[in-house]
Amino acid sequence: MAATRASWIHSVPSPTLEAERSSVQAPSRLFLKPRRKALVLASVRTGGADGDGSVLNSTGSSIDLNRSSLDSSSEFASKDPSTLPRPLSRVDLSGGGNGSRLRVAYQGLPGAYSESAAAKAYPNCEAVPCATFENAFEAVEKWNVDRAVLPIENSLGGSIHRNYDLLLRHKLHIVGEVKYAVCHCLLANHGVKLEQLRRVLSHPQALAQCEHTLAKLGVVRENVDDTAGAAKFIADNKLEDAGAVASSLAAELYGLNILARDIQDDSDNITRFLMLAREPIIPGTEKPFKTSIVFSLEEGPGELFKALAVFALRKINLSKIESRPQQNRLLRGAEHDGKDGSNCFDYLFYVDFESSMASSVAQNALKHLKEFATFLRVLGSYPMDTSQA
Repeated sequence: MAATRASWIHSVPSPTLEAERSSVQAPSRLFLKPRRKALVLASVRTGGADGDGSVLNSTGSSIDLNRSSLDSSSEFASKDPSTLPRPLSRVDLSGGGNGSRLRVAYQGLPGAYSESAAAKAYPNCEAVPCATFENAFEAVEKWNVDRAVLPIENSLGGSIHRNYDLLLRHKLHIVGEVKYAVCHCLLANHGVKLEQLRRVLSHPQALAQCEHTLAKLGVVRENVDDTAGAAKFIADNKLEDAGAVASSLAAELYGLNILARDIQDDSDNITRFLMLAREPIIPGTEKPFKTSIVFSLEEGPGELFKALAVFALRKINLSKIESRPQQNRLLRGAEHDGKDGSNCFDYLFYVDFESSMASSVAQNALKHLKEFATFLRVLGSYPMDTSQA
């Protein structure tokens, strides 16, 4: 079966594969020429002056391969690099460029886990709380802050779907990731004992991650916007029958007592956060990199299989794949495709793969994918977080 699949993949006509087979050495500069009215908003450079390569684009956006109304004869190779936005350097990424503190947006109130993740991602930064995820995106776009650190997935609760949708809606770039170990505490006002609790407030994901502990207590669970907000609410209202699931930092900030520590059902409770900026980071090959993309495909058998095969053929490991429905698109009904109507949704596919855009292998994989993808955008190419959470 494996041999049959492999021969099928190689039998699919592909100019990219043919070029890879016939070339002796990968070109030092790669331009993806528009075809079938495809919009190409980036050029990729490898082997820069410092040897780590770079990615520049012509509009300040990530690579965006969207079949639009652009004339197919348009050429981006003539763009003067000096007029393009300057990508972030490694110094910019760490926030040590001019000695000033980076302002970093996060969702929630002071004491939220996102604030701690922001401090881990950018030590000594000025953390700026935002009411919603969208507010954090907008704060970066409007230059109110320099970066944003937002959750994208949790090892117990899964993906944060809202932030996947916002990554597509906004034009920010992923410039890094940070993993943060979440240790939930049960908080209450001083003098309140465990047996007095009748309800516990927290973010829905935090409550779900402590399901077994809360079930044993027999308390009613109430959802609020964020964990720190729950702690602040019971402190401000001096509640004696309610507790909150939040961090030890929230207990310290709002003057609450910690009734129990590490109440999550699984000790391996890790949240992965994305670091977002207005400009992309310069990718390199001297350390492990990850690249995040989003694409869509034509409806048909084997389309997703072909899309994933472009990475398998080049031995590129996929660390994440997520599908989300396309918004503002008409549903395909039975009257449209002549079938029973069961396949009536259009989907976007978000993929993380372990390779740098400075690598010709990754460039060729995306060029191959572009041959049959109806939409392709690179959200960021950034260093992997290989540290302990």
